[in-house]
Amino acid sequence: MKELQASQVPIQDPFWTQQLDINASRAIFHQWDELIKSGCIDNFRIVCNEIEGFREGWVFADSDAYKWLDAAARIHANHPDPKLKTLMDELVALLARTQTPDGYLYTYNQFHFAGQRWVNMQIEHELYCLGHLIEGCISHFQATGENTALAIAEKAADLLVKDFLGGPPEHTEGHQEVEIALLRLFQIIGHSAYLELARHFIEVRGRIVGFRSLYKQEVTSYEERKAYVRKQRIRHAATHTEYALSKIPPDNEAKVPPHSNQRRKQNALSGKYNQQHAPVRQQFTPEGHAVRYGYFQTATALLQRLTGDQSLLPALKKSWERMVTKRMYVTGGLGSLPGNEGFGHDYELDPEYAYTETCAALASLFWNWEMALITGEAKYSDLFEWQLYNAAAVGMGTDGDTYLYNNPLKVQGDIRRRAWYSVPCCPSNLSRTWAHIGKYIYSYEQDAVWIHQFIGNAIQANVDIPLKISMQSSLPFDGMVTIQVNPNTPNPVCLYLRRPCWSGNFRVKLNGEHLPVNQPEILTIFESTAQGYDPRQSQFLEIKRVWQADDKLEIEFELPIQVRRAHPKVKGHSGKVAITRGPLVYCLESIDNPGLDLFNIQLNPSSLHAETDPDMLGAITMLKAEGSNGEQLVLIPYYRWGNRGPSQMNVWIDTIQ
Repeated sequence: MKELQASQVPIQDPFWTQQLDINASRAIFHQWDELIKSGCIDNFRIVCNEIEGFREGWVFADSDAYKWLDAAARIHANHPDPKLKTLMDELVALLARTQTPDGYLYTYNQFHFAGQRWVNMQIEHELYCLGHLIEGCISHFQATGENTALAIAEKAADLLVKDFLGGPPEHTEGHQEVEIALLRLFQIIGHSAYLELARHFIEVRGRIVGFRSLYKQEVTSYEERKAYVRKQRIRHAATHTEYALSKIPPDNEAKVPPHSNQRRKQNALSGKYNQQHAPVRQQFTPEGHAVRYGYFQTATALLQRLTGDQSLLPALKKSWERMVTKRMYVTGGLGSLPGNEGFGHDYELDPEYAYTETCAALASLFWNWEMALITGEAKYSDLFEWQLYNAAAVGMGTDGDTYLYNNPLKVQGDIRRRAWYSVPCCPSNLSRTWAHIGKYIYSYEQDAVWIHQFIGNAIQANVDIPLKISMQSSLPFDGMVTIQVNPNTPNPVCLYLRRPCWSGNFRVKLNGEHLPVNQPEILTIFESTAQGYDPRQSQFLEIKRVWQADDKLEIEFELPIQVRRAHPKVKGHSGKVAITRGPLVYCLESIDNPGLDLFNIQLNPSSLHAETDPDMLGAITMLKAEGSNGEQLVLIPYYRWGNRGPSQMNVWIDTIQ
């Protein structure tokens, strides 16, 4: 299948227009202010000798500036803003001044270890940073048509080709991302060396002989280098009395299970932490750090789509199946272990220890999109939607200036939204994804169009797609969708409409006449997966006809309230349920249920009903129910929790048996 650019599908949607306006008018500028405040942008100025100071942040701090550029450019493509354009251009010019003549750019080494490169590649994120640099520069080029940033990307990629193409497996990056960037740059430039280097990184991963020994050596070296930097910092502070020892905000909070550090070390030494434990075609199980896993799967799927290498597909499909059925939370969240920010064992899905990093959900979105394009199967688009509205959307607060890094399903007051984090990877990752949401609605071939997501939009008239479409949608709170169809030519075209797994009866009218639709069995209790959500029940409805001008499809999805139960192998979930309606997971939050113990109350499922409050959290549809003792319970969409100050929250609720 072919895909459209986000700029070709302007969003006009009651739900998403508000989110995108907040993203463009508030979130992106808040993020810039925080990058300035934390010293991230000044790191480049210091390396350029334009200001005096000391480099701040983690080894991978550069990537936060690059992801901001990526997000800003994507926003500017849809919402042109002179102020944003000025900030982007200033950053691009600064990056050009900081980049070495041969294309290297990594402030950690340039400031602390001048002349050193490619040190501790499993740990120190050089290629990860350069990958985000390349992606940000591509987005700037696509938004502006200017070559200034693209030239930076090409210089960096050319250096990587020179230094790494044909190299040993030891020269693969510990945190995947550069593979995606190289493949995207190949799509823009057409230089085959970029595709070949991405293929090389993917093919040699998991083939390091003696990985355990190598990793131990790198940990020792990394700690020695950190100690050296600490001494540098102390010396700098001694001669600069105005210098504060750190500008970095606190780390995110997470409830940590017993033996977490021990398990993380074992995971890292085995190679599973960064997917170095087996070659790509033998990785059938989600392992290790969930973001790295998602980026690796995305790159592999994109490589398959660009090359047609069918041998890559079996592992991609098996790994996805294992993830969905045994290692994914009901929200679509990924990663049950805070220690390694990633996967635990099958059915190890404790709601309070759930890490489910926002970036892991976003990485899964990217992967599912590639799988949908490759296979045309509805299950991948269904999971995309579910994760979009739950595991991803929860990451950004209602005003765009507070965020969640990790997203547990049970919170007893120790997790809250923050303006920024010591590792601020999620805010700009969210913003760049929101700005690209139009990209994920349609795909097409010469005589077919797939509708993956039901988000209000209008495809621009000059786009090479066999049908011109505009859509109005009332999701996620109501189920009415209207699609206006206009053909380019009077030839037969197949239109594929996704029936989500969450929908009950699915009614479709064409120009006022009902179309015959096979109705699925209406299920109210799901136990086929670890946590009760099963995207494999989704399917595409095919409508093939010679479309006429102004043909109108009217779709009505039922949004039944569904009671989901965990698989019996998931510990601690007996007698508990998760409540969903449409594509949304619901939760109890203490602010709506004052005086009640959210973790020791029994919900009566038969009393559940939906109500819309125009004054509550943006006119959301909430659910109300009774407790076993007549208590009145209020449930709100999970993605909206934590926006009204510190609170408790619970997704898995005890129920009357």
